[in-house]
Amino acid sequence: MNQRVGLFVLLAAGLLCLSLGPVSRADDLVEDGLDGDDADVEDEMDLSLAEDEDLEDDVQDEAPPAPKTPPSPQVTYKAPEPKGEHFIAESFDKGTLDGWILSNAKKDDADEEIAKYDGKWAVEEMKDSKLPGDKGLVLKSRAKHHAISAHLLRPFTFETMPLVIQYEVNFQSGIDCGGAYVKLLTETPDLDLDQFVDKTPYTIMFGPDKCGEDYKLHFIFRHKNPKTGEYEEKHAKKPDADLRTYFTDKKTHLYTLVVNSDNSFEVLVDQTVVNSGNLLTDMTPAVNPTAEIEDPDDHKPEDWDERAKIQDPDSVKPEDWDEDAPAQIPDESAVKPDGWLDDEPEYIGDPDAIKPEDWDEDMDGEWEAPQIPNPACETAPGCGTWKRPMIDNPNYKGKWKPPMIDNPNYQGVWKPRKIPNPAYFEDLHPYKMSPFSALGLELWSMTPDIFFDNFFITNDRNAAERWASDSWGLKKAAEGAAEPGLAAQMLSAAEERPWLWVVYVLTVALPLILIFVFCCTGKKKSSASPAEYKKTDEPQPDVKEEEEEEEEEAEEAPKAEKSSPDTEKSEDEEPAEEEEDEEKENTADEES
Repeated sequence: MNQRVGLFVLLAAGLLCLSLGPVSRADDLVEDGLDGDDADVEDEMDLSLAEDEDLEDDVQDEAPPAPKTPPSPQVTYKAPEPKGEHFIAESFDKGTLDGWILSNAKKDDADEEIAKYDGKWAVEEMKDSKLPGDKGLVLKSRAKHHAISAHLLRPFTFETMPLVIQYEVNFQSGIDCGGAYVKLLTETPDLDLDQFVDKTPYTIMFGPDKCGEDYKLHFIFRHKNPKTGEYEEKHAKKPDADLRTYFTDKKTHLYTLVVNSDNSFEVLVDQTVVNSGNLLTDMTPAVNPTAEIEDPDDHKPEDWDERAKIQDPDSVKPEDWDEDAPAQIPDESAVKPDGWLDDEPEYIGDPDAIKPEDWDEDMDGEWEAPQIPNPACETAPGCGTWKRPMIDNPNYKGKWKPPMIDNPNYQGVWKPRKIPNPAYFEDLHPYKMSPFSALGLELWSMTPDIFFDNFFITNDRNAAERWASDSWGLKKAAEGAAEPGLAAQMLSAAEERPWLWVVYVLTVALPLILIFVFCCTGKKKSSASPAEYKKTDEPQPDVKEEEEEEEEEAEEAPKAEKSSPDTEKSEDEEPAEEEEDEEKENTADEES
């Protein structure tokens, strides 16, 4: 029984762990964030609690001290410092837009009222900042065009080193329709950041974008046709991961793009890969065109027969085929039910209806009472003229059609012939894109307060990871420390997903019910009174034992007479038999 109780306790613990799994992540976030090398964590005691404690000690020395709640860990912000090779490292901790250029251009093909890039930008802390002192770039306006950019320390050229770009985004107010992507602006002689617009040439566009229920994470690069010199956008395949959470949880997320010189790429969110592939095989449209194309001047011959099946020309309609036979006929075997009211209509005018006082017969016509079911038909099998029910016509065959046979002249589906593609080329190194010299954000959003921070571009992945650890790692630790307790998380999760209440109730109630059923409701045989033994003639315990002893002695008596010559031998075997009995009892106990 103790083993059963222990088993059910373990079952209850297991169910509780499964129900808490989706909502118990705050502790992990805190531990991961506080393990960073440069994260300074201070356990600060509340000064008011300390003063109250001193007053209580002075006034009531004999009273026991009140229990003190341990303070939550505080994460101290420290501005990140770039380490290693980099082309831009912007944390906005100076509190200004120094080095950034606002666009004064107008968007082509747009109404005059919204054509100008007049959306507001600001450098400030997040509205609900968990890390005081950390500032970022904030898109402030709603339903406006925004454009801002900054030059790199030097142009990035695609040679042998990888490209790594990463930055942080927080949709503080959620996002209805808008983007938070960045553009790496192509280095050209006429690049003017003051006139930065949507048509300004870029090399790569990367970042989150959302409108309606379409959640995207763009990776687009512009590929130059080596034959024509024209540029064409190449879009990476859509990530398999669910991106919804990154747009709705109002947390700061780290977006990273890595493009390697072997044409492979990775897209990461919060340092977790959500998309990967190769520039040669996983972009749409493909980088390299097909070697052959369909001849645009080739046309299908007029006598080309694409019919795989045709009607048998030799087939003749049978003489007994009646195309005019109806599909259904009256059932001649049907009989009108007894009590059918032929003279009673199925519906009658409502006798209680009254013509409205404002009824105008000249305008509205003659008034008629609304129709109601005839009360006389409620107890009858039916009213009105009785008609035989319709049944399927066994002689119905429908319109005759000749059977289909294989077309002896079938030539297959016609396709134009293939010719060599005059625009064919083979670029085996699409990684070698056009150099870029500036970073820009050209955005439209229906939701304000999009927070950007810690832009970093490098050709050293280790340098990017160190920068992320010193910047986004602190945010992660601070947000984790501010997460509500386990009980609050459970209540919050149940509000969003009411079905969790069922899990909570079952987790607590089911083990208790099972333990009660198995431990507290067992049937015990009650001891019978002497009167009951007399009524049923059932032997009492002591009488029954005496009878069993007498039966055993009667069975052993013949055996004792037979084994008398071997008495000495049996005495020697008694210890061995006792040992065997003990071993059998131990084995039985273990099996039970």
